[in-house]
Amino acid sequence: MMFFIAEEAGGMGAIGRHAVGRPAPPTSLDLKSSAFDPKEKFWTKFPPDGSKMLSAYYNHVRSYENTLVTKYFGLHCVKLSSAQKKVRFIIMGNLFCTDYTIHRRFDLKGSSLGRSTDKPEEELDASTILKDLDLNFIFRLHQSWFQELCRQVDKDCEFLEQERIMDYSMLVGIHFKEASKAGDLIPSGARTPIACDDLGSGKGSLRRSRADMDQLQVDPAWWASIRLGTNMPARVERAVRKSEGDMHVLEPMGEFYDVVMFFGIIDILQDYDISKKLEHAYKSMQYDATSISAVDPKSYSRRFRDFIFKIFAEDL
Repeated sequence: MMFFIAEEAGGMGAIGRHAVGRPAPPTSLDLKSSAFDPKEKFWTKFPPDGSKMLSAYYNHVRSYENTLVTKYFGLHCVKLSSAQKKVRFIIMGNLFCTDYTIHRRFDLKGSSLGRSTDKPEEELDASTILKDLDLNFIFRLHQSWFQELCRQVDKDCEFLEQERIMDYSMLVGIHFKEASKAGDLIPSGARTPIACDDLGSGKGSLRRSRADMDQLQVDPAWWASIRLGTNMPARVERAVRKSEGDMHVLEPMGEFYDVVMFFGIIDILQDYDISKKLEHAYKSMQYDATSISAVDPKSYSRRFRDFIFKIFAEDL
């Protein structure tokens, strides 16, 4: 499944735009073949800066098959002959394209200013996008996957820093394998180590839950469908947030849940332009400069990595 973001030429009039991780509202525009100008089906004129990043993005995605950055499949433009206007749209991969119910969604940056949901607790549901200060879990991955995550986040952040990109997020979706019909989460039991090929890498052993083993017996192809950030069996540990001076730390509580995880780096098109520099200068006069999202790409990359390596951990 894919989704698109569209805008009218000359403005930001969005015809169809998906909110993070949610289905888009149905578009009111009825596109027919007669509305297309056959001479201008695709937009291929890129500004010089855009062309440079497009080339770097292409090379990065080709070089790292496990990259976590947003997957772009096309940038197009159609001209509506009846309305005499152009509509440009981007086709992107849907991170949550799965039959699993996503019970929790987190948009995580590593900053703290304004990084909590504005909904009262009684209005929170599975479609709510939670943020950094709402996070109450530590994500525990098997050793080989955790090591691969660390390597890939380093590579992706190096790429984004080199392209002067900031303000990106790690979007995380969690499916809890055991949940009541009312939506209450049920902690998992003990996990039993079982020797295997470590997801094809030929190293070590992988700990699978009973639910994993049941799934593997029913559908052996399911295990082969797992890759970094997609369809990943894992555990999450409930945690409480505590303040230590100016720092917020998560303290694990020892309560574990078997989950399937989906995650990736989104919003990778914001460069550190004059508007972001002005935002940084203005907010730095009012708040702790380390708490705001608008910081230079090098600082952003360093803070983002530090944060990701705290909330993800090896499952011992």
